[in-house]
Amino acid sequence: MHRAIVLPLLVLLAACGTPQEQCIRTGTRDLRTLDRLIAETQGNLDRGYAYETITIYEEFWDYCPQPQVEGQPPVPPRLCLNERPIQVDRPKAIDLVAEAQKLAGMQAKRSELQTAAQAIVAQCKAEHPE
Repeated sequence: MHRAIVLPLLVLLAACGTPQEQCIRTGTRDLRTLDRLIAETQGNLDRGYAYETITIYEEFWDYCPQPQVEGQPPVPPRLCLNERPIQVDRPKAIDLVAEAQKLAGMQAKRSELQTAAQAIVAQCKAEHPE
């Protein structure tokens, strides 16, 4: 039983990374975020449209508890119709010219962040040698 507790904890600790990896991950977060946005924007331009995430509600049958009356035998739950939210992506029209301008701006900003990230990585490696 003791192993069942220790092993997941070790896995969690290993996932956290070394101090150097944590420093680099923290220092390059903005660059990674911008890279994801650049990829998404480039995908929008390649497709000619974007995706937007919306929430729809799906009905499903569920067991609903019934009010209990003190001194009476318990009332079993009964089937009832319920709703649950579901996230779905749907196509969305975009202004391709504006999207291209946005991409160019993000690519310019990426160059700045890349230069800053190189300095941060070097600093992290100096502060936390492995």
